[in-house]
Formats: sequence, C-alpha cells, structure tokens
Amino acid sequence: MTAAPGIGTDTGLAPALADDLAAAALALARRFAAGATLWCLAPAWAPHAQHVAVEFVHPVVVGARALPAVALVDRDLVGTARLSVRSGDVVLAVADAADREIRDITRRAPAWGATTIWIGHGERPPAGAADHVLWHDDPDPALPATGGFVLLYHLLWELTHVCFEHPGLLTVDGDCTDEVCVTCSDEGRVVEVIEQRGVSSALVRTPDGQEEVAVDLVGAVARDDLLLVHAGMALRVLGEGDS
Repeated sequence: MTAAPGIGTDTGLAPALADDLAAAALALARRFAAGATLWCLAPAWAPHAQHVAVEFVHPVVVGARALPAVALVDRDLVGTARLSVRSGDVVLAVADAADREIRDITRRAPAWGATTIWIGHGERPPAGAADHVLWHDDPDPALPATGGFVLLYHLLWELTHVCFEHPGLLTVDGDCTDEVCVTCSDEGRVVEVIEQRGVSSALVRTPDGQEEVAVDLVGAVARDDLLLVHAGMALRVLGEGDS
C-alpha cells in the first residue's frame, strides 16, 4: 500500500486491513472518476456519517479535489437510500455487523448498481455482505467513540486522493465490449421488484434501469423483494440470509 502524505507506518493497522483500505480507496477513486456520489450512513452513530461526508466534500489539503458526498441520517434509511442511490454510486456504512438497516441496504446494493464499503468493529459481517469491509476486530463497545473509525475513513480519504495522482489507475481494463458476452450472459443478477405485472412477470430495478422479468418459477412477488435472475427469468426470491 502506498502511504499518503503525512501517513507513517506507525498507524497500528494490521497488514490485511491496510490491504483492504488500499483496495477500497482504488475502487472509490474509480467510481468518483466516473461521476459517482458517495452516500454515507451510520444509523447508530450519525456523527460518523456526517464526518465522512465532510472529509470528502471539504478537503483541507491544498490541491485536493472536492468530491460529492452526502450523509443520510433519515429515520427510514433503506427507503431514502433507495430513492437517492443511482447506478455507479458508492454507499459507505459505519455500523456494527448486526445493524439490520445496513445489512438490508448492502444486500440491495447490487440491484441498485452501487459499490458498498462497510466500516465497523467486533464480530464481522457475513462473507460477501459488502464489496469492501474495513474492520477493527476489537469488540470494545467504546471503540466508536475513540479515533479508530476516524482513522479508517481519514486514511480512505487520503488514499483515494493518492489514486487520483495516478490517472492510469482510474481506468478499469477488461470491460466487456462485445454485443453478446457468453460470460456475462451466464451470470445470475440480483434485482429489486418494483411491481408485479400480471401472473407471470414483474417490473424490476437493475443497475441498467428498469426491465421486466418472468416470475413463473417463483410465483407471486411483492414490492421491494429481491430476486435472483438469469436470462430474464427469476430463479428464486432472496431472503435476509442470502449474500
């Protein structure tokens, strides 16, 4: 991991966490370069969401870019995020692994086309719960009030700007450009139900917009259900325990 200016090697971060930070910063920089907005959530610790947003919107380092970031602190975070997040955006959560709202949002993010970053401590979220997990394993309930979380998102902010100093990193190689891609066409996708239409189809939200899918195999569906879809056919309804 390349150190940002002012960041030494005495931060106390475990090597694995340092690697996770570097990967998250690169993904975040690429999303910002493509026009993303960063949506910051911390249901139990709203000041952390506000602090993260301020870091990205109001850079204090000369020459650093102001980046679009918004703190969501509404009571209905899932509903607000659904209305706010657009395909290509990033959702950053500061919460413990048991936070039901964050777990619900991160499992819906693939249908919204959003990248997810989860900062927390103690017991870790299930594998695959977020695209990037930046975690303190310390279960001390006082940790959110210390500088542990602040250090993580300050480092994330600084490393994101380090990535901007190397424009070649901001281009993702290997994107599929063929009209028909065998690999992509064989992939199961997560979509979110907008409404059922008739007996055998439903209108759903996907990263590419709205589309209709067949629901013959799963039967009746409800608004906001998550479906696993392949080749235009819903294979099953995803439950809370599905990553």
